[in-house]
Amino acid sequence: MKKSTKLALLFILSLFCGGPHSNITAQHTTVPVKVGVVVDHERWVGKLGLSCIEMALSDFYAFSGHNYKTRLLLHSRDSKNDVVEAAAAALDLIKNVQVQAILGPTTSMQANFMVHLGEKAQVPIISYSATSPSLNTRSSYFIRATNSQTSQLKVISSIVHAFGWRQVVPIYADNAYGVGLIPFLIDALQDVDARVPYRSVIPEFATDDQLEKELYKLMTMQTRVFVVHTDTSLGSRIFTKAKEIGMMEKGYVWILTNVMTNLLSSMDSSVLRSMQGVLGIETYVPETKELEEFRVRWRRKFQNLELDVFGLWAHDAAKALAIAIERAWSNESLGFKKRNVSGNSTVDLQTFGVSHNGPKIRKTLSSVRFKGLAGNFSLVEGQLQTETFRIINILIGQGEKGVAKWISKGFWTPQNGLVRDLNSRSSSSENDSSKANLGTILWPGGSTSDPKGWEIPTNEKKLKVGVPIKGGFNEFVEVKQDPSTNTTTFTGYCIEIFEAVMNALPYRVGYEFIPVMLSGTYDELVQQVYLEKFDAAVGDITIRHNRSSYVHFTLPYTESGVSMIIPIEDKRSKNAWVFLKPLTWDLWVTSVFFFIFIGFVVWVLEHRINEEFRGPISHQIGTSFWFSFSTMIFAHREKVISNLARFVVIVWIFVVLILTQSYTASLTSLLTVKQLQPTITDVNQLLRNGDKVGYLKASFVDGLLKNLGFNDSQLRMYDSPEELDSLFSEKNGNNRIAAAFDETPYMKLFLKRYCSKYTMTDPTFKTDGFGFVFPKGSPLVQDVSRAILYVTEGDIMKKIENRWFGTQTNCTERLNTQVSSNSLGLESFWGLFLITALSSLFALLIHAAIFFHGQRHIISSSDSDQATIWSRIRLIFRIHDQKDSSAHTFKENVAVIVPSEGGQGSNDSVHDVVETIGNTSNLPSPSSYTSHTDHSDFASSPEYGNLNETSAVELTFRYQDIPNTSDAVHEIN
Repeated sequence: MKKSTKLALLFILSLFCGGPHSNITAQHTTVPVKVGVVVDHERWVGKLGLSCIEMALSDFYAFSGHNYKTRLLLHSRDSKNDVVEAAAAALDLIKNVQVQAILGPTTSMQANFMVHLGEKAQVPIISYSATSPSLNTRSSYFIRATNSQTSQLKVISSIVHAFGWRQVVPIYADNAYGVGLIPFLIDALQDVDARVPYRSVIPEFATDDQLEKELYKLMTMQTRVFVVHTDTSLGSRIFTKAKEIGMMEKGYVWILTNVMTNLLSSMDSSVLRSMQGVLGIETYVPETKELEEFRVRWRRKFQNLELDVFGLWAHDAAKALAIAIERAWSNESLGFKKRNVSGNSTVDLQTFGVSHNGPKIRKTLSSVRFKGLAGNFSLVEGQLQTETFRIINILIGQGEKGVAKWISKGFWTPQNGLVRDLNSRSSSSENDSSKANLGTILWPGGSTSDPKGWEIPTNEKKLKVGVPIKGGFNEFVEVKQDPSTNTTTFTGYCIEIFEAVMNALPYRVGYEFIPVMLSGTYDELVQQVYLEKFDAAVGDITIRHNRSSYVHFTLPYTESGVSMIIPIEDKRSKNAWVFLKPLTWDLWVTSVFFFIFIGFVVWVLEHRINEEFRGPISHQIGTSFWFSFSTMIFAHREKVISNLARFVVIVWIFVVLILTQSYTASLTSLLTVKQLQPTITDVNQLLRNGDKVGYLKASFVDGLLKNLGFNDSQLRMYDSPEELDSLFSEKNGNNRIAAAFDETPYMKLFLKRYCSKYTMTDPTFKTDGFGFVFPKGSPLVQDVSRAILYVTEGDIMKKIENRWFGTQTNCTERLNTQVSSNSLGLESFWGLFLITALSSLFALLIHAAIFFHGQRHIISSSDSDQATIWSRIRLIFRIHDQKDSSAHTFKENVAVIVPSEGGQGSNDSVHDVVETIGNTSNLPSPSSYTSHTDHSDFASSPEYGNLNETSAVELTFRYQDIPNTSDAVHEIN
C-alpha cells in the first residue's frame, strides 16, 4: 500500500509540473543558440526586418517555447549600407561570436561577399531581401527567403506580349543587383519576340546631370517601353527627373520590377506623384487571419513604420531558422572546430573555424514547411518559392498634392498567365497573355488608350527608305533623276503601294526615299538595311528565307511563286488523217465494237420473222452490218418488225446521235479554231534537250535554276520585257531561249504585252512574294503588315494594279481557250455504251425466253436419254434458223368475190384462183402481200368480169410453210 501511495503522489506532482510552473523549468533547460543579424540600422528595410525578426521569435517562443530545447539568441550588427562594413560584421559574428547562422544582409551587393564567408565557415546565410539570381550558384550555404529576381521575368514578358510591344529598353543600376537580372530579362523578352535595342546603365551614384543626359538620350529613340530595375533611392531620382523633362506623358510605358514595387510604401509621396501611370510587379501576399492580427499588433507598436512583404519574409525566415535549429539540435558542442593553418598566419579569414552544426542546420532548413505570414514557406534548392504576382497601376488623386495609390489590375500565375482575378481560369491549356485579362490601365499622361510602344521622335530625322535603281520592268520601281532641277522622282507599283500603306497607319510616319545603285542582287540592299544604313527598303524585293535571318519582312503584298514562260504555237492539224483525231483510239475501238454488236443483236431479233434478214449467210452478214453502220448517218432502210429490235435500235440511234454530234463539233474545232499549245511541257524536257533558259538580271532565280540542274552555259540574263522577247525570237540558236523563269508578277506583266505569243505554265516554285524590309525588331513591322492587309483587301489595291498593269482581260480570255487536248475520250461516253449494252442484253434475254417457250414441245419430244448437249444445241440453232410460221408477217389473207348465182364460168374462175394459190411455187414472198387482197383488183380484171354489182363470198386461204421437223427429230434419234 505504501508503495502504491508513493506512485500516486508522484503522478499528481508530475501533473502540477506540467502546469504554469513548467515554463520556468523549461527556461532553465533551454540551450541558447547564437544567431547573427546583419542589417542597415539606418535604412527603412533594415529597421523593418530587424523588428519583424524580433517579433517573430518573441511570438514563436511565447506560444510554443515550452516545447523546444533551444532558443535563438540574436546578435545584431549594423552594415551601415556598405559592402565592407557588412563583410566585417559577418566576419566578427563568425569568428568572435561563433554564431550558428546569420540573418541578412539586406542587399545583394553586401551578400555577394558574405556568401563566401558562410561557405568557408559552413554557416548558413539567410537573406530576406537579397534577390540577385547569381547568389545561389556561388554558395550552397546561402538561403534566399525571398523572391529571386528571375521569378518575375515571365510576368514582364507576358505584359509585353499582351500589348504587342516589340522593343523594350531596360534601365538598371550599374551594380551587382542591377546587372545580374539583365541577361535573364533579354532571354525572356526574346521568347515573346521582343528585343532590347539599347541598355540604359545608370551609375549607382549618378549625378543629376548624368541622369538628365541619359534620359534625354532615351527620348531621341523610338522605343517608349522602359523596365526600371533599381533600388528605391536611384529609382526615385529617375522618375523625378523623367517627370521634369516630359517623359511621363502620353505614349510612354514604365514598368517597375518586383523589389522597387514591393517598397512603394516606403517611398516619398512627392516621388510617387511623379509616377502616375506606372505599372509594377508586386509579390502577392494572401490575406489570412494571422496576417491581420500581426498587422494590428505591428501598428500598435510601430505607428510610423509601414509593414511590407520584406518584413513578412524576415518574420518567416526567423521562424524557419528557429524550427530548423531545434530539429538539428544535439548534445554536441555548438562551437566551431579550428582549421589547420600555419602558425605564422595573421589573416583573420584563415583563423576562424568551421561550425559543427552548420551542415545539419542547412539541410534541416531545406525541409522546413509551414504557412507563414507571406504565404507558404517552402525552400527548393535554397530559394523561397513564390508563384503568384500582382500587377499594380499607380494612380494620383486630384490636385497638385493628390494622394498616390496603387490599384491591382490583375494577377499572374504559372498555371493561367495573366488573369483578372485569382478565381478565374484560362480557357486554354497554355498561359493566356491577353491584355483583356487586365483591368483598364491609366497610362502616363492620363491616357487610357494602350500605347503602341514606340514613337517617331520630333527631333529625329525621317525614315531613310532605300529604293533600288533598276533598268527593266519599271512598272514596279522606277527612279528618275532630273539633272536640270537636281531632283529625284520615285514611281512604280511598289512605291505607290508603300505610300498607300503608310497613309493607312493610325499615326503619321515621316520618310524619305533614297536611291540605291546595286552592283549585285537585292541581297546587297537587304544587307545595308541589316547594317542600319537604311531604316527600310522598298521595291520588288522577294521575301526569302536567307534574307529573313538578317532583317524583318512585312506581310507580302503581291502574288507568290516563280513561274515559267514558254512560247506557244498554233497546232491546228493539217494532215490527211485529221479526221481520226476527234476521238481517242479507245473510243474508236469501242464504237466499232458496238456497231458490230448492235448489228448482231438486230439480226438475232429479226432473223426468224423478217425476210430482209434471211437468205444466204453472206447476205445476212452484209445486211446486218449495213443496217448497223447505216444508223451512223440515219440511212437504214430495212424494216424492223420485232418490238424488241425497235427498242434496241431506238437506244442505239440516241447514242449514235450524241457521238456524231460530238465528233462533228470536235473536228470543226480542230480544223477552224487556233490550237495554241505550249512548245515545252516541263522542266525535265528542258534539261533533257539541253535548252537555254532566261532569268531576270540581279534575281535570286539564278541560284534556283542552278539547283534544278542548269549550268551556266544554259542561262541567259534579260533586263526588260523587250529583251526577253528578243531572246525568244533570236534566230541564232546559241542565244535563243526555250523558256524563261521569274516571279509571277514579272511574268504577268510580260504576258500583258505579249499574250498572243507566250503563255505561263507549270512549274510554279513557291516563294513568299514581295515585301517591305525593316531592321530586325523594328516596331513598324507589325503595324505596316496590318496596314498592308487593309490596303490589299480593299479597292485601293485594285485601283493601283489597274493603273500599272491594266485588266489583262484579253490575255485571260486567250489563255482560257487553250486546251491540252481536243480528242474526245471513252471516259465521256462510257455511260451511254453501258446503257446500250444493258438494253441489248435485256432484249436478247426476253427473245430467248420467248423462243424456248414456243419450241419447248419440239425440244422435249427428242429422246433425252440418247441426246447429247451438242446435238441439242444444233437442234436449237437449226430451229432458230427456220422461219417463224406463227409470225404475223407470214400470214396471208386473199379475198375472192364470186357471183351469188351459180354458173360454170364463175366456178371455173374460182377454181383457177384457188389452184393458183395452192401452187406455192409460184407465190412471191409473204412480204409482197397485204393481209387482204383488195377486191377492186379482181373487179377491174377482164378475166373475172364485172363483179362490182354482185354479192361476194370472201374466201380466205392460209399459206403455211411448215418445216419438215420430222427429219430434225429423226436426226436426233
